[in-house]
Amino acid sequence: MQPFVYERVSDWAAATQAASTAGSAPASYLAGGTTLVDLMKLDVMRPERLIDINALQDSRYGRIAFGQSGLRLGALVRMADAADHPDVRHRYPVIAQALQLAASAQLRNMASLGGNVLQRTRCTYFRDVSYAACNKRNPGSGCAALDGINRTHAVLGGSDHCIATYAGDFAQALIALDATVDLASADGARTIPFAKLHRQPGNTPDQETTLRPGELIVSFTVPAASWLRRSLYLKVRDRQSYEFALASAAVALDLADGAVRNVRIALGGVATVPWRAVEAEAALRGKALDDQTAMAAADAAFAGAQGHGGNDFKIELGKRTLRRALQQAAALEI
Repeated sequence: MQPFVYERVSDWAAATQAASTAGSAPASYLAGGTTLVDLMKLDVMRPERLIDINALQDSRYGRIAFGQSGLRLGALVRMADAADHPDVRHRYPVIAQALQLAASAQLRNMASLGGNVLQRTRCTYFRDVSYAACNKRNPGSGCAALDGINRTHAVLGGSDHCIATYAGDFAQALIALDATVDLASADGARTIPFAKLHRQPGNTPDQETTLRPGELIVSFTVPAASWLRRSLYLKVRDRQSYEFALASAAVALDLADGAVRNVRIALGGVATVPWRAVEAEAALRGKALDDQTAMAAADAAFAGAQGHGGNDFKIELGKRTLRRALQQAAALEI
């Protein structure tokens, strides 16, 4: 681990001001640290300044709130607190399940929601600095995964420069439910759709989000909607606990007389970013949800998928995961 300067702040203004005064020196915010500290130990991330924001957890930015407009989750809410919250579990089950199925109980107790959506890929070529060819870590060096061991890598949203999979679960629930994210910096505040937060790798895999320098996630807002109660998160992985998804699906359904009035679908474990399957949604609207329409939706979701040898199986696995999630959501008693 490289030397760094540690600073603990007491309010959001101090946090964003500290980041803005860091100048050209790399600075990172520290909340749970469950990803950041790991990557610092591996010498993958080398911030020269750590800005500890944990003292802000007792503010409204560490709270869960419900209103007529929907659910508000502070960025410093811990994953376990949101997953176990009775109203989140009852009214927003897909969020609770996505959080409950992530990581271990110990990590969920530490990790913040804001940090969770910004977690970085588990690609071995990214996390092991002995591999020189990683465009995400070392721009312009190449992507070792393209012709290397890529069983866990993405089949959607990749490019010739990177096929690293986005590893999170919570983000799939947020993008499926049309969430927004509140951001703050020394220049002011702004709100953007959560779907606009992450960037596909394209030619610049090292630029993973649309956050501006020093900008900080403050909270997430999930709007009230008719499809929330009939929602779930299905995660397929190599083992049943403490493992990242090979394929996952966040599904929210609004059914009327057996037909799909509206639907929201997001996919995980198969894409370079949290992936909204809008083509699958369009294939389902206005139709009865049965085996045939579920299969058509899954085919639409993976129409543009591209395997790279070791991860070819993910295309079929992703389709089966989505079909199963749709069928389970339709069978829910609400």
